[in-house]
Amino acid sequence: MAVQWKPSCSLRSPRAPLLTPSSSFPSSSASMPLLLHMEKGRSGLSYRGRRFVVRSSSGAGSGSLESGWQRWWRPPEKGLGTSDVSLSDVLWPSAGAFAAMALLGRLDQVVASRGLSFTIAPLGAVCAVLFTNPNAPAAQKYNVFVAQIGCAAFGVLALAIFGPGWLARGAALAASMAFMIATGTTHPPAASLPILFIDGAKFHHLNFWYALFPGAVGCVFLCLIQEMVTFLKRNCKF
Repeated sequence: MAVQWKPSCSLRSPRAPLLTPSSSFPSSSASMPLLLHMEKGRSGLSYRGRRFVVRSSSGAGSGSLESGWQRWWRPPEKGLGTSDVSLSDVLWPSAGAFAAMALLGRLDQVVASRGLSFTIAPLGAVCAVLFTNPNAPAAQKYNVFVAQIGCAAFGVLALAIFGPGWLARGAALAASMAFMIATGTTHPPAASLPILFIDGAKFHHLNFWYALFPGAVGCVFLCLIQEMVTFLKRNCKF
């Protein structure tokens, strides 16, 4: 609903008029009417050039809080009981995650003599991204490898500059965020690689080789398993 008002005096500013209701306006161009828009459920007053927008406070109590909470805590639209998700959509990604961790665990036995490990927490998060939502931007292969390599390198660099501690963690994480945003390669699991390197003394001897191992190398195996999971989800439905 649009209501017309006309200025009568200043609104805490010599150039911002106070609005008072009126049913008509002078026809001269010197006193052009200001248009106000009343929007239900919102409150406040804003000024844009020669136009004011007024939002009423009616209905802005519990209704607004409830709608804000629903936007913040939105339940999933899909689940096992819906027509969009079948049992095979749940089983194959879960089986893929099991196979991935089993393979990485077997590789751990190969490299254990060198004090290395493939089974790291970030690769568990990569499994969740790759197997549950393979079409998401974070699951695209380019994003996975560029973010994994770049963020791991920032962890090595931060430790070399600041030494172990909170400053290195904060600087490495901030640099990783900036890197992913600037390159358009957002991949959330990669953000944990710098923290893992700074706090994990067993990786320090890798130096900048940490940019490739175990994160990027581990993702090669995970991406191969993801292709198998995608094939099974597409061709073996039940």
